[in-house]
Amino acid sequence: MNLLKDVLKELLGMFLADARLTGAVLVLFGAVTASINLGIAKPLAGGAGLMVGCLVILAAVTILQARRD
Repeated sequence: MNLLKDVLKELLGMFLADARLTGAVLVLFGAVTASINLGIAKPLAGGAGLMVGCLVILAAVTILQARRD
């Protein structure tokens, strides 16, 4: 049971370690999901948007973190 608690604690810590990264990815997923559900974008375009968006978010957070250090 302790092992399960430790694993869950580490997983939660990974996602909450950088709140900006987590928040930006959640906003991206919400926007893409809404655009697909509303018929604004096709699923293939949504997938491409997720891929490009995640890469842009990762690059932006990395650059911001590098400037801070």
